[in-house]
Amino acid sequence: MTLSFAPATDPSLPLYVLQQSELAGWLENQPDHVHSWVSADGFSAALGQTVLVPGPDGKPEFALAGYGSAAKRARKRFPLAAAAESLPKGTYRIASGIPANVLEAECFGWLMTGYAFDRYAAQIAANAALVAPEGVDAKRIEIMANAEALIRNLVNTPAADMGPTQLQQAIEDLAQEFGADVSVISGEALLDQNLPMIHAVGRAAEQAPRLLEMNWGDSGPKLTLVGKGVCFDTGGLNLKPGASMGLMKKDMGGAANVLGLARMIMALGLELQLRVLIPAVENSVAGNAFRPGDILTARSGITVEINNTDAEGRLVLADALALAHEDAPNLLISMATLTGAARVALGPDLAPYYTDDNKAAETLARAAETIADPVWRMPFHEPYEAMIEPGIADLDNAPSGGFAGSITAALFLRRFADDSRYVHFDIYSWQRRKEPGRSKGGLGQGPRALLAALPELLGL
Repeated sequence: MTLSFAPATDPSLPLYVLQQSELAGWLENQPDHVHSWVSADGFSAALGQTVLVPGPDGKPEFALAGYGSAAKRARKRFPLAAAAESLPKGTYRIASGIPANVLEAECFGWLMTGYAFDRYAAQIAANAALVAPEGVDAKRIEIMANAEALIRNLVNTPAADMGPTQLQQAIEDLAQEFGADVSVISGEALLDQNLPMIHAVGRAAEQAPRLLEMNWGDSGPKLTLVGKGVCFDTGGLNLKPGASMGLMKKDMGGAANVLGLARMIMALGLELQLRVLIPAVENSVAGNAFRPGDILTARSGITVEINNTDAEGRLVLADALALAHEDAPNLLISMATLTGAARVALGPDLAPYYTDDNKAAETLARAAETIADPVWRMPFHEPYEAMIEPGIADLDNAPSGGFAGSITAALFLRRFADDSRYVHFDIYSWQRRKEPGRSKGGLGQGPRALLAALPELLGL
């Protein structure tokens, strides 16, 4: 499935997008037959309403799309996508009604109405095509849409078909498409290469744990992306209740989002040196599973007391971050479906992130707003450092008490990023119910905001 705009040469219907407050004034300037048709249809310009208006020959002459009110639009990520999903099959071009500052985001949302995860059963996607409006970078929007489709496909695929082996195949396929290099450290070789915590977390699974690495580009600033690739998380010996395992196929959502961002960077040909690190494991139960009370030594030499084997994501990320730091990147970004505490704090729709770099935070906030990919800064709160220091080891992977769970996890990871310029995302990567432009299931959170921010973050 490729998401794209319709060729500009295709026959298309003009689409007039109207707010509810504009409808009466617009109708006053229309011929009687238009006024009568729109009134008879009951079109009120409510968000998502559409109507095809015929010409004198009875054939559709143009279409109207309701854009609702500002209050209603504020509740939707992609308001125009609501209309795109209700339009009959055909090709349309926006004639008026979309403000320039949201046009790119609305076009992206329209393209995403064509997404459907149909690997296992037929699914219905919207089939209204759009001609790219003047003034937008059509290629960039298509690249973002297809990267988002990659993210959704990876997260939606169940663990039986998306284990460490299949995640390795996904990164190899991406590398082949763009001429990148891939290397893999797997199984016992993780111990030989001093990646002990990745090995410890994944050693009980049938598929061997591994570190996946992709490198692309030979000039420009160094950008390293680290994505959590826990392909299924039982909780280990701290076994999750059945209900809590229901969405654990998405515990590799950090890896999926990192690969989506990497795809955008490579497809756009940004002048930078890209490195992607994905620790790919399954957190399973077996006789050789790591245990509560164990003390592990990370790549960096930091010792970690295991007080909950269900806090495994930060362990595999720790080794990957320590490896990333050794290369002195100009910017280090980690993405992970890490804590339920982040969902309690911000819910499923906002992507929380952490950084000590105030300028980077300001840049991300501006970029996220322009591209409808909302993010929210959380604090590296220094007084909580003591909460992750158990005494018996340097760090505790699961501090008791239940307070500030997302913050303490981020502080844990920061120890391994050391003095790197570091941004950490604690994402959900899941859409709980269908919304315009956002199908139920896997979801990208943060990659488009990061892409928009990279020129300023890295001086591109």
